[in-house]
Amino acid sequence: MITSNTYLYFSGNCEEAFNLYAKVLGGSIIAMMKAEGTPMAEHCPPDFIGKIMHARMKLGDAVIMGSDAPAANYRAPQGYNINVSVDEPAEADRIYAALAAGGTQTMPIAETFWARRFGTCIDRFGTPWMVNCEKPM
Repeated sequence: MITSNTYLYFSGNCEEAFNLYAKVLGGSIIAMMKAEGTPMAEHCPPDFIGKIMHARMKLGDAVIMGSDAPAANYRAPQGYNINVSVDEPAEADRIYAALAAGGTQTMPIAETFWARRFGTCIDRFGTPWMVNCEKPM
């Protein structure tokens, strides 16, 4: 069996981001491990000790994982979006508003020819999202 998960890197705010994602998306955080207290700690820069070295969230049948990246290694995300699909337009609007708050609306949520609601945004942590509520086929 093969599975595929999204793995996100953050610039020091992984814990805050995952807590927001769990609240907004109804996910369950399974792991939130800091470097402090692990064998990895002695190899970390001092400013990284309290940062997240691994987080894991279950979201329905999907899993999203992530961690903070040391400052010298962090690069802003680009070239992808995390897609969230929902059944009801009101739920799409709610999720989009929460993810876009404090971030950037790259395509405001609206009806399209394929969806009752569709929009894209980059949240305040730099993660790009698509929120999609497709029309019945």
